[in-house]
Amino acid sequence: MNLNPTFAKLAILAVVTAVLCIVLAQIGGLVHERQSRQHEAAQSVEQSLAGPQTLLGPILMRNCKETWAPYKDGVQSRDIALRLPPSQLQISGGLSPDPRNRGLFKINAYASKLTFAARWDELATLTPQPENASGRVECGDLIAMFATSDARGLRNVELKRDGHLLNARPGTTNALYPTGLHTSLPMPRPGEPLELNLAVDLVGTQSLAIVPAASNTAVTLQSSWPDPSFGGRFLPADRQVGVSGFSARWQVTELASTAAADVVAGKKDLETLSVELLDPVNAYVMADRAIKYGLIFIALTFVTVGLTELLSGQRVHPVQYLLVGMAISLFFLLLLSLSEHLSFLRAYLIAATAAAVVLTQYAAAMLGGWLRGLAFGAGIALMYGALYVLLKQEQAALLIGAVLLFAVLAVVMTLTRKLDWYRLGGTPE
Repeated sequence: MNLNPTFAKLAILAVVTAVLCIVLAQIGGLVHERQSRQHEAAQSVEQSLAGPQTLLGPILMRNCKETWAPYKDGVQSRDIALRLPPSQLQISGGLSPDPRNRGLFKINAYASKLTFAARWDELATLTPQPENASGRVECGDLIAMFATSDARGLRNVELKRDGHLLNARPGTTNALYPTGLHTSLPMPRPGEPLELNLAVDLVGTQSLAIVPAASNTAVTLQSSWPDPSFGGRFLPADRQVGVSGFSARWQVTELASTAAADVVAGKKDLETLSVELLDPVNAYVMADRAIKYGLIFIALTFVTVGLTELLSGQRVHPVQYLLVGMAISLFFLLLLSLSEHLSFLRAYLIAATAAAVVLTQYAAAMLGGWLRGLAFGAGIALMYGALYVLLKQEQAALLIGAVLLFAVLAVVMTLTRKLDWYRLGGTPE
């Protein structure tokens, strides 16, 4: 049985499309491999500099021990670990972006200067009463500790009480939050408040998080980074973000946060407020999203060429379909490679222009005339422009894509509304 030439060609084009899908999948795999290498570069910087920082403190601590002698059982004892967050905690400072490079990959690091002003209005809970009738409580020194997730990021620390400089020692002496610093303090007189001022020069990568462990926590941060991402459990109460940077202010009380109570209870996972130095245009994320539209690009191009065949009588060989599809597929590889060295917009313009020029001159020969070639190239350029809009307008991508596809279908139906499909397929009516 002889196969209808139209159906035979459609079968060949299906095979060509499958081959192009494999090519797109390979390019997508390359994008994921480059993303993995970027992640490895970020880990390398974190190991050499410091990782994302999470700050807790200052917190007052005191270790006590109660001993008692119940009848017939000898002397018994219990250990008491006391932790007291501040009544008021004010944190202010700035983040200065300090990007680090590992080969082609840029990792967002920062240097930060922060000041902490902590006040305790009442310290009576740090002097516990015995729970047993014959009990006696003995307590050690009062300790103020400040914890950070990566102590390698501490560049300079200045801790003061009432204007007098205190001797900060490494470690926190607390097993739950071990990395940071601590100092010993004389116990204030009963009813006397305690104030501590801490100035910290800190470096880290990617993000900075702060635990609002106080009855009332106020945080103010400024930076020249224009694209922050605010996260954690609390968003800023006020923020201004512009091309020159951002400023943000948080106000958190113990009514809204369990952080202070969790510190007293000795819990490890604490609520935070955070800011991340975000790259608004990640070349690998954008390239990965663009490749997801690759098959639609190829299908629309094949439909355009097929319509030209039907309406003009100009025959196009399946090999020519394959070459056109390969040119469209390699656009994504060119985009990926250029975006590692240029801004994404410049890389996209260069890759799209190169692909459109090549396809225009090839279509002029394939479709039998420069007028058709230029029209085909204009359609390709329009598709690349639509793709860039889809990439930039992530929230509206579904709407824009649906409208474009419906418009293409409407054009195809309009152009083929008078076509005799029975005669085209060689089947009598």
